[in-house]
Amino acid sequence: MVLLLALGACKQQGNPFVVDARQYHREIEQWRSQRLAQLRAADGWLSYTGSGKLKPGHYLVGSAPDNDIQLPGGPPQLGALEVSSEGVVQIEGNAGTGATLNGQPLRQAKLRTAVSGVQGASRVQLGGAEFYLVRFGKVLGWRYRDADSPRRRNFRGIDHFPVDQHWRVVARWQPFPEPRQTVLLTSIGTPVSTVVPGELVFEVDGRSYRLLPTLNQNGPVSQRLFIPFSDRTSGRETYGGARYLYAALPQQDGKVVLDFNRAENPPCALTPHVVCPIAPAVNRLELAVTAGERF
Repeated sequence: MVLLLALGACKQQGNPFVVDARQYHREIEQWRSQRLAQLRAADGWLSYTGSGKLKPGHYLVGSAPDNDIQLPGGPPQLGALEVSSEGVVQIEGNAGTGATLNGQPLRQAKLRTAVSGVQGASRVQLGGAEFYLVRFGKVLGWRYRDADSPRRRNFRGIDHFPVDQHWRVVARWQPFPEPRQTVLLTSIGTPVSTVVPGELVFEVDGRSYRLLPTLNQNGPVSQRLFIPFSDRTSGRETYGGARYLYAALPQQDGKVVLDFNRAENPPCALTPHVVCPIAPAVNRLELAVTAGERF
């Protein structure tokens, strides 16, 4: 699972909790531009064009309709997959397809599987496209991504609520004595283990709210808080499963900026071919957060 980083909070006279209105609007617009550039990149979320689940068995793979795994592109008959009851996957590529694995023509090989975006997968290259395997919990699946994806070519952007400084709030950090192990469910119901180090308490219009952030312990996101949340706009004006918010780790004074103007749609709101965590029940806010990305 790959997660995007937000920009740092605006600063005025060295204080990250005081912002200049004009500079703040410029930084939000810059963040939006960078976000769209990442989505439109050749390896962005919009490049995913195919996916499916796998059980133990034998599968013919290719773009022809008579395959067990019909790819949205590539050679008509790529080859065959063998999935063992232990989840070991072997592939045998057909000659003359042009497919490669590790820079060599695809022949017989064991495919390494990506595990929740942590472990790198063996990727079968098909020109500008690739085929690989991924595992979420006990679910084994395949994915196909194509830099020439119509979804990527025709992407018009994301709708947003107007920028409103009212939704840039300063939360109080309340750490737990010991970080808690917890499980988030994904958009297909599979579990993802993670760590909750504490809770964030903040006020909007005189009422107090709480959010539980998690730490992704793999890659650069481990240096930030990840907060999947939903609110009263979810399923109406915003994506129903969750929106994602990222925040810097707590300051020494125990404060954290929660900038809901940077709330973003999860990858599964942009393509049906990826899996992502949804908001846990404890992060369902009883207010309408009219800030950030709309759906």
